[in-house]
Amino acid sequence: MTNSLLYTNLVSESPLIETTAIIEVVPDKSFAAIPTYPVVLQLKGDGQDVNLFLERVKGRPIPGMPPLNPNRIVRATRFPTCYVAYWALQVHATQSIEILKELPLVSGPGWKYTTRYTGVVENSIGIILTAENILVDPKGIPYAKLYSSSFNLGAKATGDKFTKVIAGPPQAKPVPKDRKADWVVRDQTTPEQAIVFRLSGDYNPLHIDPKIGAAAGFGGVILHGLSTFGFAARGLIKVVANSDPTALKFFGVRFTSPVKPGDALETQVWEVGPGPAGTIEVTFETKNLTTGKVVLGGGIAYIKKSASPKL
Repeated sequence: MTNSLLYTNLVSESPLIETTAIIEVVPDKSFAAIPTYPVVLQLKGDGQDVNLFLERVKGRPIPGMPPLNPNRIVRATRFPTCYVAYWALQVHATQSIEILKELPLVSGPGWKYTTRYTGVVENSIGIILTAENILVDPKGIPYAKLYSSSFNLGAKATGDKFTKVIAGPPQAKPVPKDRKADWVVRDQTTPEQAIVFRLSGDYNPLHIDPKIGAAAGFGGVILHGLSTFGFAARGLIKVVANSDPTALKFFGVRFTSPVKPGDALETQVWEVGPGPAGTIEVTFETKNLTTGKVVLGGGIAYIKKSASPKL
């Protein structure tokens, strides 16, 4: 429960306002964890201590694939990407999560991720691997399914162009151009946002060392992609579902531009049709009001709409 409360604070401008996610304010059954919390567990694991980023991003050997160098990984779902990999630099470009079962407030040991690779793309620049990760409890019951892809610069398997994809997340419908957004939510990140988000388990030095950020072409420290991801998810839950975390069933984005700590964000949301299991499907994008650039594109979510959402 402590980790869930911590995550709520890490992705909130004013966390005490989101009473359904703060047990001290609402000590009853209305409390629920923010459902995107599992995305940080891949780096955090079950520990509380500071970790070595390069050790955490090293993957297991993949049969038939060349060794992958974690120093040259860029997270991506579509190539080409505008990001370049530098020492100890891993830049997220996409992330999705499907909530299969509501997270318990108290878990205990024995939880783990199962992993399979569902996509391989090789081109002249390198290899893109898509991984499917499923969070399961000690009994093997699945709670969340996540998709992400990693682009390994310079990696070679066959030396030829090759593409095979057997599974992946749903893709967003285009943003409607003929009408305004149905919901709009604004957030203000803080200058120390990247520092505190390291407590989620992502100790990539890109988010703390201005020299690395400058060498990567970002002009200094940038915010974790998963921090922006969490802000947008919490924003959707607030305006579409009246702050009910259990309403969100699927959430996916493509990271299109970096965010710096202290930047202001605006997420615009369009209802585009029915979703599965009583949800609606929404398309959304998040804009950095400080730079004017879209930072989260290709946003898609399945969420149960409240009868009287907050505006």
